[in-house]
Amino acid sequence: MIEIEGVSHHFGDRPILQSLHLHLNQRRIGIVGSNGSGKSTFVRLLNGLLIPEQGTVKVDGLDTRSHAKAIRRKVGFVFQNPDNQIVFPTVEEDIAFGLKNLKLDKSTIQQRVSAVLQQYQLWDVRHSPAHLLSGGEKQLLAIAAVLVMQPQYVVFDEPTTLLDLRNRNRIKQILQDLPQPIIVVSHDLDLLKDFDRILVFDTGRIVMDAEPAIALPYYIQHLS
Repeated sequence: MIEIEGVSHHFGDRPILQSLHLHLNQRRIGIVGSNGSGKSTFVRLLNGLLIPEQGTVKVDGLDTRSHAKAIRRKVGFVFQNPDNQIVFPTVEEDIAFGLKNLKLDKSTIQQRVSAVLQQYQLWDVRHSPAHLLSGGEKQLLAIAAVLVMQPQYVVFDEPTTLLDLRNRNRIKQILQDLPQPIIVVSHDLDLLKDFDRILVFDTGRIVMDAEPAIALPYYIQHLS
């Protein structure tokens, strides 16, 4: 479970998040809101990329203030733009990077890298320069590099924004199939319609917290 208790956060004098209290324990949680509503800041708190100015964020009882490294292993994070996440020259090297930091043996690393390359249709481009991949392949690479670490939770920040319809559908299917609990920020409401819970953000507050059939129409009517 991810617990958010009394969390507030500012950028300069501007409040970004205000007095949030939440327990996140559903398998698939969607987050919607207009630009600047605080949703991207919120999800960066969930794995210790940001530390709240006030309040606490805990993942399975671990506080992000004191256990950030352990929490980043528990909570994988897929950024909106895969170019901000891909750091190594080739596809295979990029996927292996995180596993090498865990000091795993070479055999285990190779097995896990090979498995995700095949699972996410990247095997044929495993030796290709990452920067020459198509947009859809880059997003698959970013996802594979996170999932190879076998996180217990995965956060996605706008995973389909830069993609065409075919690749949006591929990512949607991946999200549906993941066994881990996921938290997804998205403007693509169709992506979220079958989720378990939707949080609607507005000016740093959660103004609706309900199932999609209730929360998404509210968002469309009042905030989109």
